[in-house]
Amino acid sequence: MTADLIKSLPARRGHFLLESGYHTDFWFTLDALFVEPREIADQVAGLAELLRPYEVTAVCGPLLGGAFLAHAVAAHMGVRFFYTQPELPPVTSEGELFVARYRLPTELRRRISKERVAIVDDFISAGSSVRATAAELKEAGATTVVVGTMMLLGNQAAEYFTERTVPVVSVAKQEFNLWPPDECPLCRSGTPLENAVT
Repeated sequence: MTADLIKSLPARRGHFLLESGYHTDFWFTLDALFVEPREIADQVAGLAELLRPYEVTAVCGPLLGGAFLAHAVAAHMGVRFFYTQPELPPVTSEGELFVARYRLPTELRRRISKERVAIVDDFISAGSSVRATAAELKEAGATTVVVGTMMLLGNQAAEYFTERTVPVVSVAKQEFNLWPPDECPLCRSGTPLENAVT
């Protein structure tokens, strides 16, 4: 069923700039993923069961898609729900990676201290939004105990969190090309770059 869901999502080939700063040749359009909640109910339940062994007290997701999924998972698990929202990144030099910052709204930041949190995002590739969310949770006094996703694209995010002893669980996995800008073959071939961040 997960494979059927993935196949139904609009996807494009091209040359895309991700929020992380990495480039890729493939992009899923996830805008309509949550329009029919019944269609993803099995994936929500499956992800909730993958997270349950970690004894989380709260689920947090980055806006937009991650927060929608995090809310559904929190409701399924009967735990608290939080979300982070993106800030404008600082001025950076071209090609710098992972400059995005995500922040908890003030009242949520006050309430999240001491929670055992599962960070949830719909699809994770390089993991820019979940990395930034984990940093914000740490500053707010919460502990990230697991990261979960419906679809893990590639290995980069899992490797980052595993190095920090935070497990990553996913309903499905798929190979995914990611290149730093200075190593991108599409840049070298002159393929026009499109910003995938909405």
